[in-house]
Amino acid sequence: MTATYNLPDGPQIPRWLRMIKFISQPVKYVDDFAKTYGDTFTIRSTSSDNHLVYFSQPQALEQIFTADSRHFEVGRGNTGLRFLLGDRSFMLSDGDRHQRQRQLLAPPFHGERMRAYGEEIRKITQQVSHEWQIGKPFKIRESMQEITLRVILRVVFGLNEGELFEELRRSLSDLLDFISSPIMSSAFFFQFMQKDFGAWSPWGWVLQQRQKIDRLIYALLRERRAQTDQNRQDILSLMMAARYDDGQGMSDEELHDELMTLLVAGHETTASSLTWAFYWIDRLPEVREKLLEELNTIGVNHDLSSVGRLPYLTAVCQETLRIYPIVMTAFPRIVKTPIKIMGYELREGTVIIPSIYLAHHREEVYPRSKQFKPERFLERQYSPYEYLPFGGGNRRCIGMAFAQYEMKIVLATVLSDFQVSLVNKRPVRPVRRGLTVATPAGMRMVATPQVKRANTPALV
Repeated sequence: MTATYNLPDGPQIPRWLRMIKFISQPVKYVDDFAKTYGDTFTIRSTSSDNHLVYFSQPQALEQIFTADSRHFEVGRGNTGLRFLLGDRSFMLSDGDRHQRQRQLLAPPFHGERMRAYGEEIRKITQQVSHEWQIGKPFKIRESMQEITLRVILRVVFGLNEGELFEELRRSLSDLLDFISSPIMSSAFFFQFMQKDFGAWSPWGWVLQQRQKIDRLIYALLRERRAQTDQNRQDILSLMMAARYDDGQGMSDEELHDELMTLLVAGHETTASSLTWAFYWIDRLPEVREKLLEELNTIGVNHDLSSVGRLPYLTAVCQETLRIYPIVMTAFPRIVKTPIKIMGYELREGTVIIPSIYLAHHREEVYPRSKQFKPERFLERQYSPYEYLPFGGGNRRCIGMAFAQYEMKIVLATVLSDFQVSLVNKRPVRPVRRGLTVATPAGMRMVATPQVKRANTPALV
């Protein structure tokens, strides 16, 4: 008996025209299709099988995220990142190998180990924010990138200030800024742009910079393996000490690729989220006022464990990640064996796109979804199929708890010392930044000293 496959309706426009909109107007791209075609729609491929099907209903996302992972191939959908992450990244693997790598990498990002990094995050935030010149405009995104990159280098790589720290910081920052620029963002989606015509060509420069970073990371690994200090608690040291079930540790090549993965996944995304948070806090004075009142309850030299438990601060972070999720879709799932989702029979080769952005803007779940309203997270809890800024299923981001913790500490630290205000009060729209969406890079803010409030309680 022959299986019958069916797909939802979708746009019938030339691929080149669709891709221009996808790159230049990432939010409008999905908003417009959802308005025209509804909850589920198909982006048809020139190939007969590799059509992209977008889903955003909670029931659909639950079916996708709870399905047997053997139905899907996920690593192949991320091969565009291979030049950056390497061949052995857990983001590019599937099946047992992916699961083994996740189990090895996940422990440092949870519990007491994760919370132990809080003081480093606060110290780095103070270092960067205290370099601002009072009353002088600065690019807020650059400051947030500086904070999150230093956090990665200190907490993940285990690097203190020094020559290697500075070389890696500068080289990584230059590379990520360049490949996330409006023009180079297109290279993630058009293979013809990934051509090496020598060091003076854009892609040639990218590859040369990547080789420089590779040399620095392998030098760090050699240095770390030669050390005898068994008490290091940075994530790299914990990764080097971890063992697979057969007793083997990770090779230098595996460690290199996982370091690059943690860097790319945890630096740009958190910096963008923090930039959006400062934007919304300034745009909505009532939000800022509630945040300051809450921070006032824990004192100036607040205990970091109390910061993580603040309900309104948590809600502000959650709403920031809801309204403009930095990564608009969860990992694409390529169908390996036919599967039925929401009544649609999907054949082998079909690419399933779980849309985080559309799930976060379902009016029956989030009334007035375009409005920034942290209170919605105080009024109810959302299922992991309604709220999923870090993806879902066996591909949910392993750094989720760490990223949320970092956001809270950075916001609490800055807001305790400064009021950060937009120079231009006009609303901003998300723009593409590599594979993510973010505020425009040129958005500027001004810092002024935070007015200290009376009756600040002392910590005991």
